[in-house]
Amino acid sequence: MVKATAIIPARHASTRLPGKPLLAETGKPLIQHVVESVRGARRVARIVVATDDERIARAVRGFGGEAVMTRADHASGSDRLAEAVEILHLPDEEIVVNVQGDEPEIPSPCVDRLIELLAAGDAAMATLVTALPSDQARDPNRVKCVTARDGRALYFSRAPIPHDRDGAGGVAYKLHLGIYAYRAAFLRRFTQLPPTPAETAEKLEQLRALEHGWAILTAEVDYDGAGIDTPEDYAAFVRRVRGT
Repeated sequence: MVKATAIIPARHASTRLPGKPLLAETGKPLIQHVVESVRGARRVARIVVATDDERIARAVRGFGGEAVMTRADHASGSDRLAEAVEILHLPDEEIVVNVQGDEPEIPSPCVDRLIELLAAGDAAMATLVTALPSDQARDPNRVKCVTARDGRALYFSRAPIPHDRDGAGGVAYKLHLGIYAYRAAFLRRFTQLPPTPAETAEKLEQLRALEHGWAILTAEVDYDGAGIDTPEDYAAFVRRVRGT
């Protein structure tokens, strides 16, 4: 059975929610919830938190997790991931899953589905999408994805795509979920590629792969990507954990 290494990038600095990985109103730091969700995935052999903050590393080790220290000057989570791959000496053929450190409710079957998608396909990387209600399509924080019939990503955008030119309604929007799987060899190469025009305009680094001609596989899952970006998001998560 194909196995993968899951790496969770975690920074202490956050514009909207500083110290997010260590918030612990549930009795556990947020990063522990993320790790425990991923632990349920059958195809994940190892989980590593990649951080630039010793406080986060100590918290991870305190609940029995594995952490590696990375540089503080990375421009993106992918760059932090690539450094972690080097620290861990992962072989080129290893499947690496990039799980966002603010997704404490990521379903483990979704992680397994992503690993299986990349293992069975012929693309350099893979990601997940889900159905997006049309009334949320104009929210620039909800990244949309248009896919080909075979599931390959055609484009990602903060704009509502595909554009409903005639206003007839009925457009099936897809929300991009910020979880990726790559082969370690591609991740090493990806972070060396120069930024591209659409990536720079949209502030979406996955567009760098598309603009350089690399295919991205997608699979649609039933999960709305309830990440923690704001104090309100975290308060809602705490209520869900407490069942209130």
